[in-house]
Amino acid sequence: MALALPPLNFKPHCSSSSSSSSSSTNYRPAVILPGLGNNTGDYKKLELTLQEYGVPTVVAKVSRIDWLRNAAGLVDPNYWKGTLQPRPVLDWYLKRVDDAVQEAKELAQGGTLSLIGHSAGGWLARVYMEEFGLSHISLLLTLGTPHLPPPKGLQGVIDQTRGLLNYVEKHCKKAVYTPELKYVCIAGRYLQGARLVSDSELDADSVVSIDPAQPISDVAVVKNKTDSTSVSTIFRARFVGQGYKQVCGQADVWGDGVVPEVSAHLEGALNISLDGVYHSPVGSDDVSRPWYGSPPVVEQWIHHLLN
Repeated sequence: MALALPPLNFKPHCSSSSSSSSSSTNYRPAVILPGLGNNTGDYKKLELTLQEYGVPTVVAKVSRIDWLRNAAGLVDPNYWKGTLQPRPVLDWYLKRVDDAVQEAKELAQGGTLSLIGHSAGGWLARVYMEEFGLSHISLLLTLGTPHLPPPKGLQGVIDQTRGLLNYVEKHCKKAVYTPELKYVCIAGRYLQGARLVSDSELDADSVVSIDPAQPISDVAVVKNKTDSTSVSTIFRARFVGQGYKQVCGQADVWGDGVVPEVSAHLEGALNISLDGVYHSPVGSDDVSRPWYGSPPVVEQWIHHLLN
């Protein structure tokens, strides 16, 4: 199932009275799983925002330099074959997640938890649930997660996970949305990519003009090619489009600037698209470039953690 929500309304996510009332109620704890290249500190503001709603929150302890541990996969022949498996290469990350889960379980006092996976943290959450069990988890909410492996056989498309997403698709439990266990996948529609073609071949319908003061709507606005702003916009759309192509096989699709919308949704989950939402906490702000964890955006998905 899929939902498309309207552009963001940049109002404070709660008044002082509502913040006070929400903080008096404690909901099931949440564990945040950082995305590739992110560290624990990148999610501090999101952690505080969730706590304002009464959601006790633990962020898995990850530093940027920790991600260099993934280089261990280079000595695995499966890396070069494109058949890499999450373990043992990502055991270090799964251990950090389990440490955070154990901390959250103490807060839950016998209740269940929510997992919030940002970017790669979303599919790593699925690996964690497969390897460590999911009886204590009642919600997996993913934010800009590339769930699907790229299509095979397309020229110029290389699986950047070297087979990891193929493994997840084949071996991890399928997404469901039931009262006992809910999968919610949120995609951002911040920028539409464009194909990498010459100016003479440029299809205007595939180009998006960006007004940094406004969230992107469903309609692509194209300026005159002679406008310098249009030139930079076209270049940006092409550049981002090449990133989208490596993930889903297409360049001229919508996405959050890193992950295409189509890849961030998962069959069987409750799939939601949010206009104007950027991929990463790094380089974002809460007004002109909000990311999934910005307060106005959290306001649109927080209810999944409160029921």
